[in-house]
Amino acid sequence: MIDIKKLLCEVCGDDAAGEPGVDLIESGLLDSLALIELFSRLEDEGIELHPTRIDRDRLRTAESIEELVREAEKNG
Repeated sequence: MIDIKKLLCEVCGDDAAGEPGVDLIESGLLDSLALIELFSRLEDEGIELHPTRIDRDRLRTAESIEELVREAEKNG
């Protein structure tokens, strides 16, 4: 399984992105470029998410993104 917190820190360019409860959108850590990079890197790992089908609130925290990825892996 991919380490989502580590990946978020890399794509956001800030270790705070992996901290529990940090609102990635409100804080500006997960901007549009970081979001594109996140989806691209996940796709490279075989995890395909469709950004237009994801509720923005599911992208707010590292924990919610981990849950989203687990669901995508499960539904394969």
